[in-house]
Amino acid sequence: MMAILVTGGAGFIGSHTCVELLEAGYEIVVVDNFSNSSPEALRRVAEIAQREFTVYELDLLHRGQLNEVFAKHRFDAVIHFAGLKAVGESVRQPLTYYYTNVGSTLILCETMKKYGVRKLVFSSSATVYGSPETVPIPETAAIGATNPYGRTKQMIEQILHDLVAAEPDWGISLLRYFNPVGAHKSGRIGEDPKGIPNNLLPYISQVAIGKLEQLQVFGGDYDTIDGTGVRDYIHVVDLAQGHLKALDKLLEMGDRAGINVYNLGTGRGYSVLEMVAAFEKASNRKVTYCIGERRPGDIAACYADTSKANKTLGWSASRGIHEMCEDIWRWQSLNPHGFAEDEGSVANSILQFLS
Repeated sequence: MMAILVTGGAGFIGSHTCVELLEAGYEIVVVDNFSNSSPEALRRVAEIAQREFTVYELDLLHRGQLNEVFAKHRFDAVIHFAGLKAVGESVRQPLTYYYTNVGSTLILCETMKKYGVRKLVFSSSATVYGSPETVPIPETAAIGATNPYGRTKQMIEQILHDLVAAEPDWGISLLRYFNPVGAHKSGRIGEDPKGIPNNLLPYISQVAIGKLEQLQVFGGDYDTIDGTGVRDYIHVVDLAQGHLKALDKLLEMGDRAGINVYNLGTGRGYSVLEMVAAFEKASNRKVTYCIGERRPGDIAACYADTSKANKTLGWSASRGIHEMCEDIWRWQSLNPHGFAEDEGSVANSILQFLS
């Protein structure tokens, strides 16, 4: 049975990918420092998949601890989610972002090389495109991230391209996500932002449930259907399944895999107000909002050309806007305080599969 190391597996996208990996029959080992995630997410992953797995609480920057994990397990591939991810915070703390995101990836790749593991799926981002000249955006579009978070992703992509150029037996997939939303159909795992949400849908859902007073919409005068920004929202389960397709392709290709970039999105955009309306319909709740000034650096529209992933990986997003909103509302209404309600009991229960 294939064994996969998942870094940052307790996070929003990581936890959903762990479920898909387990249900597809893979063995997984998760490493996470839980700096912006909860061990409770992994307990629920095991519950959903009805399978146990090994979890290590460690930081990828601690080379010695990571070495110990690789020495204990024989991995066939790595899916790398771990990293800091808030755009605004990255502007305020650029050194922390460069050190953490780039530094940890270098240590991970060096450790993989030491132990002969040469298959990697990397969690990149559509932020590498910066302000695109045209939409939909193909993988061949010029890149030029406009904030430190996006630049860490861009730098890591370049490092991985250089690695494959020097050592062609590596196989690497760079997955550029657009806007992940939704939650697992069970309502047991979903996005649990710390503090005020950075992303639109968690913010809308917290307004709907009464945790936040109103949604602040940044800009109402863009050249779009209703003046608000248009983005490509993809259901997190579709996104997780994209990782499996990318992983399967790497393993199938063997030493001929090389490096490939794939957009993961739906290929169409929805405006902020369209998402508000869809969420109101799915939740039967009113979402109060106000329209303010544009944010510096924001663009009118951003959505993916997904034809490469459709053709090469045999993957496409199948869940629509209504299902996205239904699933995030189920998660929010069943877990109004996220994972926090159960974290007190996690310490003991997690030990059954924590090494």
